Amino acid sequence: MYIKKFTFTAEERKKTIEAFFKDGILRELPSKEKKKIIIFLELIKKFEGGVTYSEKEVNERLSLIFADFAILRRYLVDYQLLERSKDCRDYWVNEDVADQIK
Repeated sequence: MYIKKFTFTAEERKKTIEAFFKDGILRELPSKEKKKIIIFLELIKKFEGGVTYSEKEVNERLSLIFADFAILRRYLVDYQLLERSKDCRDYWVNEDVADQIK
């Protein structure tokens, strides 16, 4: 998994979240890869492991956080935090990260 290449401290995580979130809303996506990873790991916490979500449900959750929910959904899939069915109707948290988001 690509994101496992990145390590960061609790302080880096805290500073990144404080810089990019305000009142639970993502203000913008960071340009630096490491900060994106921190943001995506925070976003995946909005989903439960072992649960299958429809695309609509994923969009609804992400739209509460960022106006361009589709890009967030794509990033979560591209970074292998969310997996999806071949027909793109169903989404679920990648089992490799499910334990980390509890």
